[in-house]
Amino acid sequence: MQLGRHLGSPLQVARGLVALMGTRLSVYYENRIPQESAVVVVSNHRSFMDPALLMVGLQKSLRTACHHYMNEVPVMREFVRVLGCFPLAAPGDRRSDFLRRASGLLHSRQWVAVFPEGARSMVATPPPTQMRPFQRGFAHLLLRAPVPNLAVLPVAIAAREETVRPIVPLRALRVFDNTEPLFDRPEWHPIATYQRANLLVGRPVWIAPHHYRRYHGRSAHRVVSDLSDYCREEIGKLLVLGCR
Repeated sequence: MQLGRHLGSPLQVARGLVALMGTRLSVYYENRIPQESAVVVVSNHRSFMDPALLMVGLQKSLRTACHHYMNEVPVMREFVRVLGCFPLAAPGDRRSDFLRRASGLLHSRQWVAVFPEGARSMVATPPPTQMRPFQRGFAHLLLRAPVPNLAVLPVAIAAREETVRPIVPLRALRVFDNTEPLFDRPEWHPIATYQRANLLVGRPVWIAPHHYRRYHGRSAHRVVSDLSDYCREEIGKLLVLGCR
């Protein structure tokens, strides 16, 4: 906590990290960024740098949901905290904990960022134009948090030049989180760093009364799928553009 106060806001920390890494970031479609809304930012995920790139590109401090084990590893725990991240609970309580904490942040008019691909995309880094299936917790958040003027904003992080290196055996991370199935794999955990990246802002969707009616009626599964699929498709199109 003292470290966070010394370094400044998450946005200031993010700017410092991007500068330190020497990443050249280009931002497109900035006119789509909501100005007077509570916002859930949804993005693809392949690097520890992604929360920082989102903040620098959107020019906004974000509260980013991150994996449980990141709060268990010394040094990493401090790093994610100064970036404004909030680690999720252990698997049994993960969904309810995420909904509770993220709803509180949105009610206080803070912006929340989520990576619906989860941790798997960090462990087995996909090609820059590809994504893994989306988990749909963020869509439930949008529809369970009755926040006035709430928007979901899909954002694509397109890696133009990057370096991916193995850093630690996955099984070694079981010391910090023995509940994560990914840590049973024999591979090494990679780390991706960007030399050049494009950040492309998608078209936002504002959560309207008809979304809530469908969610609390007979169309809950469909409206959750629609929002999740829209974000994934929008990000997918932008990734193709951003990686050209």
